[in-house]
Amino acid sequence: SLRGTWRLRSGNGSVSLRAEVPGCVHTALLCRGLIQDPYYRFNDVMYRWISLDNWTYSRMFKTPFDVRKWQKVNLVFEGVDTVAQILLNNVSVGRTDNMFNRYSFDITHVIQEVNFVEVRFLSAISYAAEQSRCHKAHSIPPVCPPPVQKGECHVNFIRKEQCSFSWDWGPSFPTQGIWKDVRIEAYNHYHLIYFSITPFFVKNAQQWYLEVESIFDVVSSKPLAGLVTVNIPKLQTQQMFSVKLQPGEGSIVLLVNINKSAAVETWWPNGHGRQTGYNMTTTFMMEAGCQIEKFSKVYFRTVELVQEPIPGSPGLSFYFRINGLPIFIKGSNWIPADSFQDRVTYDTLRLLLKSAADANMNALRVWGGGVYEQDEFYDICDELGIMIWQDFMFACALYPTNQNYLESVREEVSHQVRRLKSHPSIILWSGNNENEAAIANNWFSIPYPDIGVYVKDYVTLYVKNIREIVLSEDKSRPFVASSPTNGLESVKEGWLSRDPYDTHYGDTHFYDYNSDCWNWTVYPKTRFASEYGFQSWPSFSTIEKVSSPEDWSYTSNFSLHRQHHEGGNIQMLQEIGRHFKLPRSPDPVKHFKDMIYLTQVMQAQCIKTETEFYRFSQSEIINGEGHTMGALYWQLNDIWQAPSWSSLEYGGKWKLLHYFAQNFFAPLLPVAYEDKGILHIYGVSDLHEDHKLTLRVVVHAWSSLEPVCTLAKEGVTVKAQSAGPIYKESISDLLERCRNCTRKSCVITFCLVGEDGLQSPTNHYFLSSLKDAVGLEKTQLSASVSQQDDVYIFFLQNTAIAPFVTLDVGSIKGRFSDNGFLMTEKKKMVVFYPWEPTSVEELESSLILTSLLDVV
Repeated sequence: SLRGTWRLRSGNGSVSLRAEVPGCVHTALLCRGLIQDPYYRFNDVMYRWISLDNWTYSRMFKTPFDVRKWQKVNLVFEGVDTVAQILLNNVSVGRTDNMFNRYSFDITHVIQEVNFVEVRFLSAISYAAEQSRCHKAHSIPPVCPPPVQKGECHVNFIRKEQCSFSWDWGPSFPTQGIWKDVRIEAYNHYHLIYFSITPFFVKNAQQWYLEVESIFDVVSSKPLAGLVTVNIPKLQTQQMFSVKLQPGEGSIVLLVNINKSAAVETWWPNGHGRQTGYNMTTTFMMEAGCQIEKFSKVYFRTVELVQEPIPGSPGLSFYFRINGLPIFIKGSNWIPADSFQDRVTYDTLRLLLKSAADANMNALRVWGGGVYEQDEFYDICDELGIMIWQDFMFACALYPTNQNYLESVREEVSHQVRRLKSHPSIILWSGNNENEAAIANNWFSIPYPDIGVYVKDYVTLYVKNIREIVLSEDKSRPFVASSPTNGLESVKEGWLSRDPYDTHYGDTHFYDYNSDCWNWTVYPKTRFASEYGFQSWPSFSTIEKVSSPEDWSYTSNFSLHRQHHEGGNIQMLQEIGRHFKLPRSPDPVKHFKDMIYLTQVMQAQCIKTETEFYRFSQSEIINGEGHTMGALYWQLNDIWQAPSWSSLEYGGKWKLLHYFAQNFFAPLLPVAYEDKGILHIYGVSDLHEDHKLTLRVVVHAWSSLEPVCTLAKEGVTVKAQSAGPIYKESISDLLERCRNCTRKSCVITFCLVGEDGLQSPTNHYFLSSLKDAVGLEKTQLSASVSQQDDVYIFFLQNTAIAPFVTLDVGSIKGRFSDNGFLMTEKKKMVVFYPWEPTSVEELESSLILTSLLDVV
């Protein structure tokens, strides 16, 4: 291993320091105290010089073996970010230009007993600009990001994390570094490079089999014969194969039939069953006497993307069947967890992914402007039952298709598919993010006669190269060329549909910051919602770490600087203003905190409304639209501390949206909407069995903790894995029935209760904007904290109904069992799950309780 301490120096040698590998220039400079936190205040712009310089990593190492005894010695980089020349003992052994590639350089004739290795980086910014200059054929837009993003240009000309040149939620930090493992490998005879296992189920024979693929480098000059044994003890399966390896790089594929008398437990998504995996040992015994033993976890699951005609609707369905069962996809979109990948530890990933599972999510889309995530990310998803929609790393741009570029992409794709295809969590490969839409809707104002060239480039890159490799490497999963796309309809139209946002086909992305987000009729009744969202600000405790007191106002330079989405802060104000009174506190810091709170309330309520709409549309077709089978909101996590669409802040703290997601993604949920003066309640279920339940509908006056009227409708059938109407009543009848009510003075809450403790979360429906609510009074909210085993109990007491009651313990890491709730009882218990040691005293002194009427 060549992990550990290297030397790092700037282009002219004026800066020289020790640096850890894996790592990057920015974290090395920070670690040595040569720069401040890059995320602090305006440092993303102040530290631009770092990315413009050309840095060099170097180190000495002794070879821990006798060089002469090995037929082949390689220098292997699992990831280099990005453009570099590699020298060993002053001999150039190779170059890198793709962050997503694995590089193996033959150093058999260069390595000595004592060695000096150098990785000479070139600024990604200047490389991208140079590549663009050399591309004489036709321009490849976009040239630069919008000025509000404060980013760098020509990111589409470099195979590097696309958002590292800035995005509408993230900073520009195009760093340089050895971001993954680096090592020396020495071997005789043969060496195993890739090893993967893919399960298949043969329906008519009712038999599972595994495709076990091994890719070798054979250094002997003649073929090698030997035996391979595959053993899965738990499934009473053991098979032996005679194999012959040809010289050079090649693969062998073994088909392992699983013993039919063994009961195979399948892998299920979160909420649908267990994530059973089996230990498997594969032993290679070759005639040269060298034995390799491979220990793996093997999972059994099938996936189909179903695109079929739907009775009573034009177009095609678009949904996933896992192990033969249609699954409604619930989740979000994943972006890189940090601008500096070496800071993303196993614990970082675990916390974020566990938070997704805890919010009843069963899927995430790994978005195409970031990175193919590290192995641990997919391991955790396998274990938690989180399905992955995996984009290839192309986003919101057109891309070149010259020979060198395509060859680099082909290597990238085959490396990533080989590395990742054993993971049951990955259910789909997708070619890019929004690039079909970019051409179809002409985002880049390409003159009409020139469009053909770009269409040809598009098909060349995503269909003739990426798709071709994916299909040859992995026959166990579906592939779509883009998102949003019309699926099979896009294919029929030559891979570029007229309207990729058509609700009758494929998936859609939908954003609308000008309409009222409480009005469900503005949302598309699509087959699959793979992106949709609203922004909010992260909590004050998160912002405080990277700002100074003069920044603490909604209109400060800092607040503008952190907002990378044009007009974003104003859009949030407008969306809040529709339903809530805007804060008017003369104290600027109080005003800022009130604004943060309201943006989170607004975001949570908007995405609740939209997601519930997608969930209740799953079983119906109305005017030819519906059968929505997926809701992935934009976005799960944050790359830094700034306003964004996320539900988890940088560092993992839950925004109110994430608490709401726990409810709106619940396996059993009643959902209300209003149409032409009539209140409809649907029962939504992901459960595998029908249930007879009681629907409880309670109407409260804002002015009293005592319900005005309650209704219990018994014997309500909620069918398995479906959504259907369970109650309807005209609002005027309801208000009359609850005599003292008007739209402005009352609120409705409702829940489903069944046998054996089966219960849905309590949902709410507002009959008017809260700024117009009559009878809401400021409440005396109080809380006491006690410890119980390794969790803490917050006991809340209340004197009046309180909307959006929020508990915040500042920067103490952990999450609550519930938050941002409508409190309609005098007392409520909330559990706090700490992520690090804390105490009752610490929690009590940090606690801030807020409800809507605390905003003045």
